[in-house]
Amino acid sequence: MFKRPFSFDGRIRRLEYGYSYLIYFAIAMVVGITFTVLFTSSDRSKAPGANMALIYLFYIPIGWFLLAQGAKRCHDLGKSGWWQLIPFYFFWLLFQEGEFHENEYGANPKGIDITNPDHFSARSTDSNSPNINPSN
Repeated sequence: MFKRPFSFDGRIRRLEYGYSYLIYFAIAMVVGITFTVLFTSSDRSKAPGANMALIYLFYIPIGWFLLAQGAKRCHDLGKSGWWQLIPFYFFWLLFQEGEFHENEYGANPKGIDITNPDHFSARSTDSNSPNINPSN
């Protein structure tokens, strides 16, 4: 999980995307509270634009992280990363299951490929487990 979190290439699962949002909100809250405490109690003679520039320097990598993770989640659904810019589409990204097969963006992050019959024959041969390979 979280291999190359700032890259826009590949696919990720719903769980990693959900964790990405939790990490984003946690960091954004810490940065916001920290800057609020520091800049409201400090000398007000400083230019407010300098304070805002410093805040934006912290939010740029956080935003990049969230956009990269969203693009990879879109790729898991077989869509371009631009789809994440649709309002409220992140709900769809959180709850829609990804494609089970390899697509143009890479292999299934779950490691399951329903188009590959060898995947099912490699399962346990335990007598208690059901045989889902119809060729056996």
